[in-house]
Amino acid sequence: MLAAVFNNKTKQVDVKQVPTPIAEANDQVVNIRAAALNHRDVWITKGMYPGIVDGIILGSDAVGSVDGRDVLINPGLNWGTNEQVQGQDFKVLGMPDDGTFADHIAISSQYIHDKPAYLTDHEAAALPLAGVTAYRTLITRCQVQPGDHVLVTGIGGGVALMAAQMAIAMGCKVYVTSGSQDKIDKAVALGAVGGANYKSEDWHRDLSAMSGGMDVIIDSAGGDSFQFLVKLCKPGARIGFYGAGQGKWTNINPQLLFWRQVSILGSTMGSDLDFVNMLHFVSEHSIRPVIDQVFRLSDIHAAFDRMAAGNQFGKIVVEI
Repeated sequence: MLAAVFNNKTKQVDVKQVPTPIAEANDQVVNIRAAALNHRDVWITKGMYPGIVDGIILGSDAVGSVDGRDVLINPGLNWGTNEQVQGQDFKVLGMPDDGTFADHIAISSQYIHDKPAYLTDHEAAALPLAGVTAYRTLITRCQVQPGDHVLVTGIGGGVALMAAQMAIAMGCKVYVTSGSQDKIDKAVALGAVGGANYKSEDWHRDLSAMSGGMDVIIDSAGGDSFQFLVKLCKPGARIGFYGAGQGKWTNINPQLLFWRQVSILGSTMGSDLDFVNMLHFVSEHSIRPVIDQVFRLSDIHAAFDRMAAGNQFGKIVVEI
């Protein structure tokens, strides 16, 4: 079969023929029709991910079929029995195990779920990792409620967009940040109230003026700007974060946190239950993942380049 295999020497993926996987006990072989990129795929090629193994097929998201049944895959493996936190054996499909940038994948049947019928193949391929991460951060961890003022930073990425779409579907007033006015405008077209360009010196003041403060903030950047997110919090606010692309937090005033009873909640992927609940939620609200661009597997290097450039609005999908 054809697959995109990570080459640790060149720090790229090689599209080449590899043996087709064989199903072992409790496994099924999924015929993959489309997959989607995530930032972790780019981080792996840059050596910025723990436990990198040479010769692994990358990719975490996929839609395909098993015996005529349309399915998608939960990429979070071995969560464990504690809903509060993943166990020590937790891992994400596509490193260190072979992933979805291939014609086929053999995977335990417990991670195979029916594809929501209303989604196209491209939309379904874009859903799993971003969907479960957004659901756990926004709903399981931050306990968002209808009418909440919700800020989603860095709009345009898959998780950020899913979090915004979920909050909008719940009847929240959603605000966004981006370094691109075009992305802010696109978010408003999806139902956001407004946004601010974080390249502006007064972006946090602009958001405060238009919103009156936030009940929930969803962030993946961290860095120096996190101090301003704290300042945007209403009393009792929750900040959920699932990444720290800009590094460590600095210059945070702890008095704003304890006096306002603000909760800071870390979140990673989601449990098996989160995944099932996420599928029910998006189906109930007919949420469709935003697709940025579609590439063929043979053009996957161009897909990686687009992801690395950070200009996308929505998920980058690979047709297998």
